[in-house]
Amino acid sequence: MGSDMDIQYLPGVGPKRSELLRKELGAETVGELLRVYPFRYIDKSGYVRIADARPDMAYIQIRARVLRVELYGSSPAETAPKFNTIKRMSVWIGDGTGEMETVFFKGIKWMNERLKPGSEWIFFGKPQVFNSRINMVHPEVDPVTADNADKAQGGTMTGVYPSTEKLKNAGVTGKVMSRIMEAAVEKGLSSERETLPEYLMKERGIVPLQYALRNIHFPTDALALEKSRYRLKFEELFFLQLSLLKQKYVRSRDVNGIHMPRVGDAFNSCYESLPFPLTGAQKRVITEIRNDMKSGQQMNRLLQGDVGSGKTMVAVLTALIAIGNGYQACIMAPTEVLAQQHFKNIQKFLAPTGVRSALLTGSSKTAERREVHAGLEDGSIGIIVGTHALLEDVVVFRNLGLAIIDEQHRFGVEQRSKLWRKSSCGAPPHVLVMTATPIPRTLAMTLYGDLDVSVIDELPPGRKPVQTIHATEGKRPQLYNFMRQEIAKGRQVFIVYPLINETEKLDYQSLEAGAEEIMNKFPFPEYKTAVVHGKQLNDVKKFNMDAFAAGRADILVATSVIEVGVDVPNASVMVIESAERFGLSQLHQLRGRVGRGSEKSYCVLMTGHKLSKESKHRIELMCATENGFELAEEDMKMRGPGDLEGTQQSGLPITLNIASLAKDGLILNAARECAEAVLREDPTLSLLKNQLLRNELIKDKYQIKDYSKIS
Repeated sequence: MGSDMDIQYLPGVGPKRSELLRKELGAETVGELLRVYPFRYIDKSGYVRIADARPDMAYIQIRARVLRVELYGSSPAETAPKFNTIKRMSVWIGDGTGEMETVFFKGIKWMNERLKPGSEWIFFGKPQVFNSRINMVHPEVDPVTADNADKAQGGTMTGVYPSTEKLKNAGVTGKVMSRIMEAAVEKGLSSERETLPEYLMKERGIVPLQYALRNIHFPTDALALEKSRYRLKFEELFFLQLSLLKQKYVRSRDVNGIHMPRVGDAFNSCYESLPFPLTGAQKRVITEIRNDMKSGQQMNRLLQGDVGSGKTMVAVLTALIAIGNGYQACIMAPTEVLAQQHFKNIQKFLAPTGVRSALLTGSSKTAERREVHAGLEDGSIGIIVGTHALLEDVVVFRNLGLAIIDEQHRFGVEQRSKLWRKSSCGAPPHVLVMTATPIPRTLAMTLYGDLDVSVIDELPPGRKPVQTIHATEGKRPQLYNFMRQEIAKGRQVFIVYPLINETEKLDYQSLEAGAEEIMNKFPFPEYKTAVVHGKQLNDVKKFNMDAFAAGRADILVATSVIEVGVDVPNASVMVIESAERFGLSQLHQLRGRVGRGSEKSYCVLMTGHKLSKESKHRIELMCATENGFELAEEDMKMRGPGDLEGTQQSGLPITLNIASLAKDGLILNAARECAEAVLREDPTLSLLKNQLLRNELIKDKYQIKDYSKIS
């Protein structure tokens, strides 16, 4: 029984309510219910005088006498009111300092029987203004008893639990939820087993689990609540980190990497003929990578670099280290457009080295494929760039030593494991994962907790900041004039429409209407417009993209397919339509498509006149900063960690019930440092003092199936 007991056996629950709580809050057992935590607390520790009540106050408690009761909706001639016809009941209350109206729309008969003029009650609710007077709608009502006459009721703080429309309609009010939780604490708390070893709790000043669970629901005071919150957040984040880091420790002991002690001639000749020097950040990252590759352990590194920070160059130099040690390297991209672009850029860097590279995608011709397969097998191709096509069984390497994966969250685990099996040298290839999505450190530590993280946080010389401007519909004529001026200077323009859903009819209609308007305002043959969207055949899409990239089209009207990786140095204007429909990370990615040449570039965020507070904040932030990491941090605070990686928060290895990656960065750092210290001393958690930790990690929820698990 205890915390494993089905919640339907709790007093006040029963089969119907338990089904509802299971569906709406995901709690089947008492233990699970105890982990549905209040998201805020109401202070019931004192009374407010009616004269002092203000509408900006949160919930308040008033002790007052009923002065008079008015019923609205029944005929005045009736002696006994018909309650089914009554729409509203006004109860005027007074406490000697003033009078206040309390209003009830439901439960009128029940209230009318109790709230008799002259009787004294405690009213608890939210003050608001109606007809320039303060009132309370549907306050909770409790009689004044000997117990609560002088002191306030219900401990000092009352928890407010997550609720839904269905729960409210079924009568599961805040009060009912509190009563159910009281029963859950009484029945289940004593069987909750401690999960953290005593030595750890002492070291970190952490309160025991039972204390924390009692005080998170029914805090004795603010300090007890604070300690309990810390304990429960720490525990969630600690086990999350421990499970990820344990994989890393186990792997670094079990998996020998390919030893690559040399840098090699190809690296040196490429490095010496670079058109401009590496930034300090690029040098630092290459040193980190170099140390991994010569350590004799398999490299598993995440390289984060904002759009245009020079990740491709780091990728090429890393690939050349592998070649200098006699191995092959592959660079995998999520789309053909991106693979072709990488290939084009890489060839420029490889020119002075004599290293042979090739491209392999789904649309490679049969004869080409044959040649590439042969070159990979006999080792004459040193660097292969490609898409998923590289994973096919017919692709065989002579000696694959390095895999570089761009925008890794677009590759599944199974796909990657195929790549590792292609290594013929008895050890898995080194792995470098690259992403242009700036991920806040707290999220990177969690999504990629078993990877080492490197960050390029400097833009290369020659990149000019992009000026970001917010414009509403009325400014469209000026925008078109500005576009004509830029095109007259020989520049090109991107126009992006938000495509929230590939099949969304409306989105396509607005894209088509937009494209039509552009063609009217920018008529052919003076102006050439290309259109790209997801419903086009690949060949059409490629033809239009190529026309823009080669400068044959002045304007590209597209859905957000161009988000990842189109490189058109000559494009100087990016217009984002309905910008309020994009998240910060996406807006930032799109903006990164301009400003790649040496010309001054602009990003225009078009929105409607009416913006929500949050959209307005997003647009202002975009205009204020170009720092992707700052924006990502803000994005996470605003939206939660969910959408940053295109994964909901459920994409995290375990569900967080109380901790938030957006807000609890400090606790996450402490939890990670603590997990690292535990594993340094005891990587397999086999010491007696860590038995609790070992037992906890065996539970299903920690069997991580996340996408950062690489080898």
